[in-house]
Amino acid sequence: MNNQDGGITPALTFRNTSEQGLSLAQVHERIIGFMQLDPKAAYKFIIGTDCQVHQGYTQFITGVVIQRPGNGAWACYRQVIVPRAIASIKEKLSTETALSEEIALFFSDDKRREMEDIVLPFVYKGASFESYIHIDAGSDHVKNKTSLYVAEMVLRVQSLGMVPIIKPDSYVASAYANRYSKKKHQIII
Repeated sequence: MNNQDGGITPALTFRNTSEQGLSLAQVHERIIGFMQLDPKAAYKFIIGTDCQVHQGYTQFITGVVIQRPGNGAWACYRQVIVPRAIASIKEKLSTETALSEEIALFFSDDKRREMEDIVLPFVYKGASFESYIHIDAGSDHVKNKTSLYVAEMVLRVQSLGMVPIIKPDSYVASAYANRYSKKKHQIII
């Protein structure tokens, strides 16, 4: 899983509780399929990354979620291992944001437009599609050591045409991805 220069593991495979080894194209297919089940619904497409430092390595988990608020979701995640313990808060947050941005870049305007086209005929009946990146940082200077870097991360996400969401509302990063980042590293196929 480690690359030769000791950097971030480049695997682009995703998993969830029922599937493993999903490519980004397959993730996109699953999202499209989920949305087609109810094209008249409101959807939130969310990407968020969390990390945990373990002994000798830092584990990053990026979650990709398509949510029908109040009516279900489909989600998956990607694991990336950096073979060293990262101590710098800024480096951890910047890497988390970069990993979310990497996935967001795959879901380019064309792919997001394909998702929007599913709900477009039903917009006047309440259907909608919004895309977000959840940033695992908060602006409260007392509660969040990450507050110094929030503005920078928000600008990075906005430059991709996605809406940045920070703590306490960044649940894909701070709850979904966090759940898996706390678990010890497992080789994911």
